[in-house]
Amino acid sequence: QVQLVESGGGSVQAGGSLRLSCATSGYTFSTNFMSWFRQAPGKEREGVASIYTRGISTYYADSVKGRFTISQDKAKNMLYLQMNNLKPEDTAMYYCAAGALNSGVWATASKYKYWGQGTQVTVSS
Repeated sequence: QVQLVESGGGSVQAGGSLRLSCATSGYTFSTNFMSWFRQAPGKEREGVASIYTRGISTYYADSVKGRFTISQDKAKNMLYLQMNNLKPEDTAMYYCAAGALNSGVWATASKYKYWGQGTQVTVSS
């Protein structure tokens, strides 16, 4: 059974950095794409970044390009999201997800079968 557990969230001031981690189990790295999503109160869940687990391709939402970096450590079964130059609009619950099958749907939440419980990120101005 696939399990995803996020950690690393917290409260920072604008301009600060956080590194989110997602501990995985159950062959998640065979699911082609693993991603980070976020959801702010009253807003839809949005794709932030994705990585092709069988290669090195990465994908980012325009709002985080140049500030966020997604990476994986297959030996440790870990997924990461390094977030730099954080802005108040980055405040949200961040989720790790696995199961999308192609790059065309990496940002579509409904294409993911497996989800973590989320970790809160709060950025103050």
